[in-house]
Amino acid sequence: MNFRFILSVLGVFIISTVKAQDGEATGRVFFENGGSSDTEVILKDTQTKTTTDKNGNYTIKNIVPGNYKLLIKAKGYENMEQEVSIEKKHTVIPNILLIRDSNKIDEVVITGVSKETLIKENPVAIISISSKQIEKTIATNIISSLVKSAPGLSVVETGPNISKPFIRGLGYNRVLTLYDGIRQEGQQWGDEHGIEVAPYIVERAEVIKGPASLMFGSDALAGVVSLFPHIPTQDDGIIHGKITSEYQGNNSLIGNGMQFDYKKNSFIASLNASYRMAKNYRNSMDGRVYNTNFEEKNFSFLLGRKTRTSFSKLNFTLYDNLQGIPDGSRDAKTGKFTYQVGEGEDDDVEKRPIVSERELNSYALSPLHQRIQHYRLYAQHTQQIGKGDLDVQLALQKNIRREYNHPTLPSQPGMYVQLNTLNYGVRYNFPKFSSFEISAGVNGMMQNNKNKSATDFPIPDYDLSEGGVYAYAKWKYKRLNISGGARYDIRNVRWNNFYVQTNPVTQFEEQATQVSSHAELRFPSYSKTFGGVSASIGSAFQLTKQISLKANIGRSYRAPNITEIGSNGLDPGAHIIYKGNRDFNPEFSLQEDLGVSTRFKDFSADVSWFNNHIQNYIYLSLLVDGQGNPLVDAQGNKTYQYQQASAQLYGMEAWLSLHPEKWKGFNFETSLSLIYGFNRDKMFKSKGNNGEHLPLISPLKLSSSISQKIATRSKVFSSMTPTADVEFSAAQNRYLGLNDTETATKDYTLFNIGISVNMNYSENHSAVLLLQVNNVFDRAYQSHLSRLKYLGNIYNMGRNVSLKLIVPF
Repeated sequence: MNFRFILSVLGVFIISTVKAQDGEATGRVFFENGGSSDTEVILKDTQTKTTTDKNGNYTIKNIVPGNYKLLIKAKGYENMEQEVSIEKKHTVIPNILLIRDSNKIDEVVITGVSKETLIKENPVAIISISSKQIEKTIATNIISSLVKSAPGLSVVETGPNISKPFIRGLGYNRVLTLYDGIRQEGQQWGDEHGIEVAPYIVERAEVIKGPASLMFGSDALAGVVSLFPHIPTQDDGIIHGKITSEYQGNNSLIGNGMQFDYKKNSFIASLNASYRMAKNYRNSMDGRVYNTNFEEKNFSFLLGRKTRTSFSKLNFTLYDNLQGIPDGSRDAKTGKFTYQVGEGEDDDVEKRPIVSERELNSYALSPLHQRIQHYRLYAQHTQQIGKGDLDVQLALQKNIRREYNHPTLPSQPGMYVQLNTLNYGVRYNFPKFSSFEISAGVNGMMQNNKNKSATDFPIPDYDLSEGGVYAYAKWKYKRLNISGGARYDIRNVRWNNFYVQTNPVTQFEEQATQVSSHAELRFPSYSKTFGGVSASIGSAFQLTKQISLKANIGRSYRAPNITEIGSNGLDPGAHIIYKGNRDFNPEFSLQEDLGVSTRFKDFSADVSWFNNHIQNYIYLSLLVDGQGNPLVDAQGNKTYQYQQASAQLYGMEAWLSLHPEKWKGFNFETSLSLIYGFNRDKMFKSKGNNGEHLPLISPLKLSSSISQKIATRSKVFSSMTPTADVEFSAAQNRYLGLNDTETATKDYTLFNIGISVNMNYSENHSAVLLLQVNNVFDRAYQSHLSRLKYLGNIYNMGRNVSLKLIVPF
């Protein structure tokens, strides 16, 4: 064969091959919550791959035109596959959003540290809960939804929409809730005062377990629940967002939420609005539980500017909740719920009328309900200064709570309080030198609380001012991380003489504007300054790439809250008469933590142990008469007074996840938590349930879930994931039985099943449809932390069939 001919053919082949590979594609990768990571971009079944630059941009060159599967891989995030069509010239691939992988030990957290850090490098017991975990959980409020993903976190509930977070047996003002780094300041002291944050507004969450956080001062003694809103990340000048819609069959809950995002160059804007309403929930023992219905509205708006060296944002939020107030009164013969029609001595609980079926099965709230409004306006700015950076925040909050408890005068609130709060904070992160990172800051708040036109006054008008200064340091050497710091806080609480008198027309009590012979001094004037030192030091050691060891010891401080020192009256929503103690000292907690975390290709596991000693622990004690009978008013409301003693809590949490690499889409998770709590006052030594055990201690909890993601060949239904859950709560026989404060609680097991379906409705977007059945067998049970157990012996929610649709765009 002619040699020149062979060369000619070979040349034509080479030229045609090169021309065939003249396709080029560009795109950009974004990260959930605005994170970043080294990212690999791969064309599957080819040798072609590249990496993104620091802004997430990538370019793939010399591609043979055709259809491919694009694989995106980044440490700490779930792999993402997307079908792409490469044309001969230039193809722009739609933006890709990577979701954090909850099974990765490299999860980045920001709560309780100077700046973003990895969980494996943080000695504190901390859990990060992703948007995906929150979205797939069917619950009636945001705190209850987080519990399923955070062993050691529990809730005290007063019906489906009132949940207070408890961490390792401690709650109320011992758990600090943050929203976007701002202290959530409402009337946290109340039993039935929930967290004023709507569920659809929360993008992700972090939970710190223990008193090791130095950034926030008083009220973080037990830990921190940190909630984060969505921040736009897709920089394309196009409006994105999502629509969330759900229905829950048990209480006919209807929820709808909308989120709109925009980002172009440095400009950011976001809007979020939601509306939810629900009827009274039901179970197989009580039927529908009267006055557990609610109506909730939410609105938020964000404006921001983000550059390479700075990030400024201004955010406004509005929360408005109408909530029933259950009291558990029943007809003695039929056991059906009754409602109040009289006042004071005219209210015979045994002769109250029975609630009709029409009223039980209605969205309309009864005249006896509460309304909670929470407004928040805050500004935050981060500025890089040389190799360091400065964080500044300023926030205004207004919390308005009305509790209507007068059937003869429904428009007159029994409790009407308005709390105004100014939060401030400044922190500087010094330039990193050698292996050290150091931060220092100051933060605090100023508060003013006013009683408005009410008839019950459980707390006085008061002013509060506090501030704290702290320093935090982190040292890293190879696989060893040591971090810690110290903080000093000071808080002043004060109020003037507060008088009440009887209104001659309504015969209800009212605040007296002038001192007269008819006025009673309800709250004598008070002024006291509290102070305390917090400190912690801990270490995280990376034993191997897969195993991390942690140890931490922390001292935390908490000043008494307003009801503990100043209360003197009925809280109509809680149905409790509170008595404070003006001589209280601050609480101090000393807690030791040990933990082990492992992350392997086929499984992940965490185990943590804690031991917490508290000085000056504040608790409620029932007041009794000379015969040992509880002091009650005409409606049967009991009287409690706050006391102080030493306390100890200890326990452990464990979590295991099986996700075999070769068994794609399969996941099995199980978690366990166990807490013991003791009042160490000498008078209760060896008394067991007669005073030695602390109240509101969750029993042993064991939960397991199994899921299998199944890919389909359908162009519409790309995948489906069936799930099955089991929740076991052991019997709680260690309880505060003194004066019938608590009673034993039986064990129970709940079974839940569900399926999640991904539906492609456009080339670049897929919706998620979730069908969930909670409490499949309609088990009648009572949670030990349900306050309704002690209001008419009410049971928790029965079977609940739910449907949830999430449509991103």
